[in-house]
Amino acid sequence: MRAAVTALRMLVRAAGLVMVTLGVLFWTGNARGLIPVHMLVGVVLVLALWSLALLAARAGVSPGYVAFVFLWGLLVPTLGVTQDRLVPGSSHWLVQVLHLLVGLAAIGQAENLAARTLRRRRAQEAEAA
Repeated sequence: MRAAVTALRMLVRAAGLVMVTLGVLFWTGNARGLIPVHMLVGVVLVLALWSLALLAARAGVSPGYVAFVFLWGLLVPTLGVTQDRLVPGSSHWLVQVLHLLVGLAAIGQAENLAARTLRRRRAQEAEAA
């Protein structure tokens, strides 16, 4: 389980870096043709987040927190896909900032889940020894 958690954590970090880099390019009016890539990497990030949530649940991490993270994973693509229709006009930047914050929070949740899962597994292994 430790290797899977570490691999998923690295995948989330790499996907997050790509997502933020592409997002900055989009905000500066560049590389708009890469929006489908941004969306695909976002799906990968959410699937990795959900995989971490499943591993966390198996390790005995708080079910409430695992459910919260799973629901957060639903929020990320929902906001991403609908953001062009939300708050059109000169205030649209607010939705873009919200999308950035929700995505960064998803990365943070993945980090937190990974840490909790590994900590829980270490505690279980210590109890068994």
